[in-house]
Amino acid sequence: MVKLVGIFSHFQPIDVLVIGDLMLDIYTTGKVRRISPEAPVPILHVEKEEHRPGGAGNVVLNLLSLGAHVKIVGRLGQDGAGFRLKDELGKEGADCSGLLFQKDFTTPVKNRLIAGAQQILRVDSEDIIPLPLSLEDQLIKELPALLEDVQIVAISDYGKGFLSRRLLASIIQATKIKNIPILVDPKGDDFTKYAQATLIKPNLSEAYVAAKLPSTATLDEVAENILKISQTEKILITKSEAGMSLFERDGSRYDFPVRSKEVKDVTGAGDTVLAMLCMALGNQLDLKDAVQLSNVAAGMAIERLGCARITLSEMAHRLLEYDVINKIFDENHLFALSQALNDKRFTVLGLDETQELTASLFKSLKLLSSRDVDGKLIIYISDNHPDEEFISLLSSLSEVDFIVRKSESLQHLCDAICPHEVYIMENDQLAYIDHHSTLFDKLGC
Repeated sequence: MVKLVGIFSHFQPIDVLVIGDLMLDIYTTGKVRRISPEAPVPILHVEKEEHRPGGAGNVVLNLLSLGAHVKIVGRLGQDGAGFRLKDELGKEGADCSGLLFQKDFTTPVKNRLIAGAQQILRVDSEDIIPLPLSLEDQLIKELPALLEDVQIVAISDYGKGFLSRRLLASIIQATKIKNIPILVDPKGDDFTKYAQATLIKPNLSEAYVAAKLPSTATLDEVAENILKISQTEKILITKSEAGMSLFERDGSRYDFPVRSKEVKDVTGAGDTVLAMLCMALGNQLDLKDAVQLSNVAAGMAIERLGCARITLSEMAHRLLEYDVINKIFDENHLFALSQALNDKRFTVLGLDETQELTASLFKSLKLLSSRDVDGKLIIYISDNHPDEEFISLLSSLSEVDFIVRKSESLQHLCDAICPHEVYIMENDQLAYIDHHSTLFDKLGC
């Protein structure tokens, strides 16, 4: 598993261009109490209706949740759904200057009817028509300006007619000129339209269809065919609860089993994967590390109903669950801690260089942990060279959420997100401090 501090020390906001099919997702939620007397179908008593950007819009939402700056290019109809989509994306912070409105086009709408936690029906309203030549020409002409300051491009193809072969070729060519990585979430049985992309990310069924091979063919044969057909650099095949497999042109294969607590709904998980891949690769992470991160994010997404948005804070917490070493932070990695503590209550316990793991300290740790079960406990160690065995013992305790080695940045962190309570150990006894600034004075920081 990727080490948390190694990842988040590299994570910074990036500029991403998302190009693809936009749609409006509606979630109509209620309860089924009886069967209709008119036909043998359940009657859904509606309690709530939510509208969210879907398709490429869901990729945008995930990227925004991960801290990226996002510019969106797509097509909308001049209808209520189209205007609502643009408004929702703008409110979320996306740059919507690349959105095109087409008069004779109906904005795709997917209405999911949900009873309790179970989707019982989906109603789609859409017209799949090609992009008019005039709009295609306009968009191709604007590509150089759209790609200004962009670090990575995501193509989200849902097969609604927007991403023509000519438009895709122009986008890929423009990114190649600027040496910008381009990641594709594909659709259909012809992957030649994505020729020369950096990475194509089909799901398992899409991969077999595109490779034009029977289900008896091996995954290696499928990947080899797609790499040959598309002339792309890498293929990442997602396999739902079975994880992901990465294939490269030199014949290398890497498998990543998914880690999920519970599979509730796979809707939108592919969008989450695409967003995390963009964020990781845009921050210059190694591709295999990027895939591992995406796999963790996908595992979290399928634990939720509907299209999920995964934040850096949630990623930090999930990675911490996998490895207690990730509890330990130093001066260079407090950004990770700030993400893990986002919107959380936390208590700080300061320890000086003379402190040992005594019965009194252990009792104090248990007391602080039990007093706020929803909060987090940070141990701050003022020693420049703390005993590694002492650190290891502390990190192994379930009562301890985070450990910070001596760091001036902790004071800045506490100033930004004020701790709920602050304590120190004095004469082997727990002592309350009225303000976090006093902690650093008492410990001689």
